[in-house]
Amino acid sequence: MILGIDEAGRGPVLGPLVLAGVILRPPRAAALTRRGVTDSKDFGAGSEAREKRAELAAHIRRLAEDVRVKVFDHQTVDDFASRGLLNELERRGAREIIGAALPVRRIVADGQKLFGIMRGEYPHLEAHDFGETVHASVAAASIIAKDLRDRLFEEIAVRYREEFGEVRGGGYVNAATADFLRRYHQRYGALPPETRRSWGWKLLNELDPPPLPLFDGLSP
Repeated sequence: MILGIDEAGRGPVLGPLVLAGVILRPPRAAALTRRGVTDSKDFGAGSEAREKRAELAAHIRRLAEDVRVKVFDHQTVDDFASRGLLNELERRGAREIIGAALPVRRIVADGQKLFGIMRGEYPHLEAHDFGETVHASVAAASIIAKDLRDRLFEEIAVRYREEFGEVRGGGYVNAATADFLRRYHQRYGALPPETRRSWGWKLLNELDPPPLPLFDGLSP
């Protein structure tokens, strides 16, 4: 059996980061590949893409030996990212997934720089860029993570839908997210509570500049 590990939601400015692990036996991995399981990003955005990922995620859960997820909320992501420790946060999540999952003969994780350092802890771990092309379990983990993040972001969108209309853009750095943030800030004079500040996106600093350091009376 092979455990694949991948994440979704590393780059957005709104909402959580989700890490997933999927364990597959070889025949099931081949069946999922035939079914169209590939990197979640290959499906694009929009409602049709979300529906397709949801359909495949349900199929993955039926065929997988084990599925594990770890969700990091926006505060946790900000805390680690602001200290330059986002990679360590993801490695922490991977350790939790590996520790909770069924024993496997091989682990394949997406991101050579991110997860390669963990080979000292797990000799049977491989870390690859574009890991979804190495084994179907990584592609499956990508879809599980993205499907869950889609659903978690939908919970955020529902909270604002009545007041601001459809919240598009998935919380990523794009025009739709910028439009929502501007309208929210115009109404409330602040950013939504689900906002990540650690990315330093120019728009966030324009709308809500970080506080200046206090004058200590000692500077020249």
